[in-house]
Amino acid sequence: MDLTNQPLDTPYIIERHEGFCIVFKPIGWTVQKDAQAPGILEWVTQTLSVPCFPVHRLDKPTSGLLIVALTRDANQKLSQLFASKEIQKTYLAISDQKPKKKQGWIKGDMASSRRGQYKLLRSQENPAITYFESELIEPGIRGFKLFPKTGKTHQLRVAMKSIGSPILGDALYSGSPSARLYLHAWQLAFDLEGRKYSVIAPPKDPLFRQWLESDQND
Repeated sequence: MDLTNQPLDTPYIIERHEGFCIVFKPIGWTVQKDAQAPGILEWVTQTLSVPCFPVHRLDKPTSGLLIVALTRDANQKLSQLFASKEIQKTYLAISDQKPKKKQGWIKGDMASSRRGQYKLLRSQENPAITYFESELIEPGIRGFKLFPKTGKTHQLRVAMKSIGSPILGDALYSGSPSARLYLHAWQLAFDLEGRKYSVIAPPKDPLFRQWLESDQND
C-alpha cells in the first residue's frame, strides 16, 4: 500500500493481522466516539464487521498509528506489552520555539493542573519519561523526534512545553497558533508471540514531509 497517497482526514487500515489491526488515525478523530467527533473503534467495527477493543490512545488532535485489538485475547496481550513498556514508539513534533537543549531526557512526575492541563514536576516517584532529538527544518522551525518510555496523558505535549518548545498548534500548552497540532505517531515496533512487527505511518502534512524528505537527502 502506498501510504503517502492516502487521504489526510480519513482513517485507513495499514496492516491487519489475526488478532489486531494497525490504523492511521487522522487529526480530529477520537479513539472512542464522542458527541463532537467520530471514533476509530466504531469505524473499525463498521469497516471490518468485527468487534474491536482499545489497546492504547491518541489525543484527538494527534495523527498517526493506532493499534486496535480484534479479539479479547489480543487485547490482553497487546495491553500487557504497553504496560511492560515493550512497545517502541516514535513520534514527530514541530515547534517554532527554541528548546533549552537540543536532545536528551525529559523526566518527572505529572500532575493535573488548570483548564484540563497537566504539569511536569521535579519529583520522580512515578515519572513520565521521554527521550528526544531535534534538528532545524528551516529558520525558526525545529523538528523533534520523541521516544516516550511511558504513556501518560498529554505526556509529550507537557514534555515539549517543559523544554521551552511547546508544539506548534498546541493552544492548551502555549504553542503558537496553527491549523493543526503538529504531533504525529510515526513508528511502532514490538514483538508478539515470536513475530516482530515494525510499522511506519508517513505523515501527510507538507511541513512534516518537508522535514523528512530533507533528512533523506542529507
